[in-house]
Amino acid sequence: MMQKAYDYIIVGAGSSGCVLANRLSADPTVSVLLVEAGPDDTSPLIAMPRGIGKLLAPGNPHVWDYAVSPGGNAPQEVWLKGRAVGGSSSINGMVYVRGAPADYDAWEAAGCTDWGWDRMGRHFVALEDHVLGAKDWRGTGGSLKVSVHPAGDPLCEAFINAAVQAGTPRVDDMNDMPAVTKGGMGYQPTTTHRGKRFSAARAFLKPVRGRPNLDVVPDTDVQRILFDGQRACGILLRNKHGLHEVAARREIILSAGAIQSPKLLQLSGIGPRALLESLGIPVIVDAPGVGANLREHRYLSFTYQMRGNSLNQKLSGLGLIGSALRYLFGSKGALTHAAHEVGGFIKTLASPDRPDAQIGMGLYSFHTDAKGAVALDPYPGMTVIAYYLRPDSQGQVRISSADPDVPPIIDANHLATDADRTHFVALFRWLRNLAKQSALKDWIIAETGKTVGIETDEDILASAISLGGTTFHICGTCRMGVDDGAVLDPQLRVRGVTGLRVVDTSIMPTIVSGNTNAPAMAIALNAAEMILRPNQEPSR
Repeated sequence: MMQKAYDYIIVGAGSSGCVLANRLSADPTVSVLLVEAGPDDTSPLIAMPRGIGKLLAPGNPHVWDYAVSPGGNAPQEVWLKGRAVGGSSSINGMVYVRGAPADYDAWEAAGCTDWGWDRMGRHFVALEDHVLGAKDWRGTGGSLKVSVHPAGDPLCEAFINAAVQAGTPRVDDMNDMPAVTKGGMGYQPTTTHRGKRFSAARAFLKPVRGRPNLDVVPDTDVQRILFDGQRACGILLRNKHGLHEVAARREIILSAGAIQSPKLLQLSGIGPRALLESLGIPVIVDAPGVGANLREHRYLSFTYQMRGNSLNQKLSGLGLIGSALRYLFGSKGALTHAAHEVGGFIKTLASPDRPDAQIGMGLYSFHTDAKGAVALDPYPGMTVIAYYLRPDSQGQVRISSADPDVPPIIDANHLATDADRTHFVALFRWLRNLAKQSALKDWIIAETGKTVGIETDEDILASAISLGGTTFHICGTCRMGVDDGAVLDPQLRVRGVTGLRVVDTSIMPTIVSGNTNAPAMAIALNAAEMILRPNQEPSR
């Protein structure tokens, strides 16, 4: 049962929200409300790593599905984000990657004090309980279990050896500093433990959910933020019991993700004045940056028919029954695999001073059938996805109605810059070359999929948008900074009001060099320290 007022209200029980709920409720003298639009994380498909095949589908109650214009004249596509306790950490591919120290140091160099690697690296170490043990910039004893895919599969070994032949060294841990700063390929670190998903909810929320000062309310939508003048004083929410107002004595913290957080700010009167006025929304703060600066990795995918060692036959037909039994009676086998068995960082061009692309290899391949459904290929297959790590292209999120139930308009604007297009072509050619290496080429029967027959730079770019998709790394839409265009100050306080912060991947000024789930948790650890810091000056 909710109270009428809390000290802290956290909107969104995703990767950042679960961490915040854990840290803020550690003080028994304060009350915390954690609100989540989606259901609780009780589905067995969440615990099962390969449950993502069913969870990541439009219409599934555990995901938001958004219609998105990817860029240029390309047709709309669907983006999926977590809509459940645990957020995207409950439905993602469980890839554990932190980004590069240079990413965070660049934020600090741009004026975002306390966001450099010396501080953020410490937070990553603190959250980890890594199977490989403690090392410089690797942690044990933290709340989040980090595993590494087991070594020894012959096809995985061939892939890693091919990367070595192409100039990328083998590494034991792709998050280790030599791999991040110079390049390396190895078995994929994952947020799994003993064959099960280890989400932010399992790591940070489940151990503290019984605290009497913490209320977790799933299946509840926040309609808008309420203001008393320029102070955020509460939220209007809706669930099966109807509409309710809940007051915040100290702060409201948006951790709803890089699409929902800017949407909620705009619905509440913080956003571009012309947009808000056109929709009849009273303007609290004219903030053109809300919803702008959308950053995302656009992946490129190569698929192959292989001579063996694929999971395709273990994830369909009679093979799936056997895999299900292995999972049910021992949490082992094909259903325990994360999205990629192998991963790494590479340099696709001669000039980069550090890796400019990330690779993930999966022991599966699939196609779209005549009805538009995704289906595994009937033969052994392999999928290799890769993306340029630091794209310049920027998209945006904009509401189109004052009605919270109307989805936002999203323009990803992929490959809008010359640099992004140059890197895309270089990445395409690097992957083609990888498949020709002696360690791998005898495993490959044929290249399949949309890349077949594409050779020239012009053809690569003409087909670029169709050759891959979103990596679910959406960020940047409520960026922090010290310039007039920043939505947040470096303490993550919304500029122009008091009592309101944003803590999720939308705060990133630029995208990190890798997956965003681990950074979302580290961002929340850093934010919690800031929120609990005594004698703070309010942001206006």
